Amino acid sequence: MQHRISKLFYTITHITPGVYALTILLLFATTAQAQRATTSSPYSRYGLGEMRGDALPQARAMGGISTGIRYLNGYGNINVGNPASYSALGLTTIDVGLFGNITELSQNNLSENSYNFSLSHINFGIPLGRPGGISFGIMPFSDVGFSYAIPGAIDTTDIRTVYAGAGGTTKAYLGYGVQITKNFSVGVNASYIFGTLERINSVEFPDDIGALNVRTDSSQYVKGFSFDYGLQYFQPLGNNVNLTIGYTGTAGSPLNTSTSRVITRTPTSVEDDQENLPVDTISAEEGLKQKITMPMKHSVGFSIAKGSNWLIGGDFNYAKWSDYRVGNTNPQLTDSYGFAIGGQITPDVTSVNYLGVVDYRLGFKYNKSHINIDHQDINRMALTVGFGFPLPSLFGTSFYKINFATEFGQMGTLSNNLVRERYINFNLGFTLNDRWFRRRYYD
Repeated sequence: MQHRISKLFYTITHITPGVYALTILLLFATTAQAQRATTSSPYSRYGLGEMRGDALPQARAMGGISTGIRYLNGYGNINVGNPASYSALGLTTIDVGLFGNITELSQNNLSENSYNFSLSHINFGIPLGRPGGISFGIMPFSDVGFSYAIPGAIDTTDIRTVYAGAGGTTKAYLGYGVQITKNFSVGVNASYIFGTLERINSVEFPDDIGALNVRTDSSQYVKGFSFDYGLQYFQPLGNNVNLTIGYTGTAGSPLNTSTSRVITRTPTSVEDDQENLPVDTISAEEGLKQKITMPMKHSVGFSIAKGSNWLIGGDFNYAKWSDYRVGNTNPQLTDSYGFAIGGQITPDVTSVNYLGVVDYRLGFKYNKSHINIDHQDINRMALTVGFGFPLPSLFGTSFYKINFATEFGQMGTLSNNLVRERYINFNLGFTLNDRWFRRRYYD
């Protein structure tokens, strides 16, 4: 009987974590399309939409730096931004998060506000001892969410061109990192990108009741593989200070798309809140196959850390968006580049005063985006602030932390009749560290 109980306990403590992890991942995957990070930015009309990046809340609070981050305050942290860091995992780690934002859009003397909230990510990291570590998970890749109208005229007839879009893409990944030498590690992420982008383009005659509006509804399903690779060199500098230098790149693999497009004619509505049914269909296409050529991306970064007390670092990134293509169409995107700096400080990890063990994080980032409208670059800059709140451990083997990040940013400009976007992004993550998958011995 005692042997059976011991065997049952061994089975529960070894198999259950894996089943639990897989169950959560599958549940998250089934809801990723319906409950995902969203945007209200008119600039998400371009390319695949607003690119979300791979940083988790603890990195976003430091300006999004990740390329040169290997350790973070002694806790297990998953750094998807550089898969070479997986070789530093010492504990099995789960990170689950939420995303929300408040956005103010301004043009000329007009402004409007919007709010978004959704699930953000779920990531797993598992150490493999001396060989290295693996990570897998699912997180948003890009978001589309916009609706705006541009007035115009044909001869003496007023027209209004309406653009609207929704949806986005999701990234499911599996990565492996290995330490090659005492001071050097490499890693790779293999990702599957999937999602649906809905777009509407309508030419309307608001003052001509007898005219027929022309509306194009497009639904584009995107799927395909992407590969990221990373390197990290780490070197002790003495007095418990360590330097890490990193590099990451994205291969720019093509994605496959299948597009359905319907063009209809609709009478002009008498009332603004009324939408008439189409009177006829001009054309309809189903399953139009194309390839999306994604840009190659590069990032270099560093961090300097002193034990669990403080860390500072920086990243520089570049992406060749001028190579982006949808089939043979060049959407005239431009190369993007940017930088980020940030850091964190923990006053005293051994303190009995709770404020002494909290992580305090600060950062700044700037990016020249891949969007250029009428020879005007659309730039983004943001100040980031965040905290890491440790929670009491369970039986001395499990460790928990709540990571919170806030980003105060601006994108675009009021010049040349463009839209200025001011936003506050909120990222909340719950991190669990535990010693799963370890061998137990019994007398």
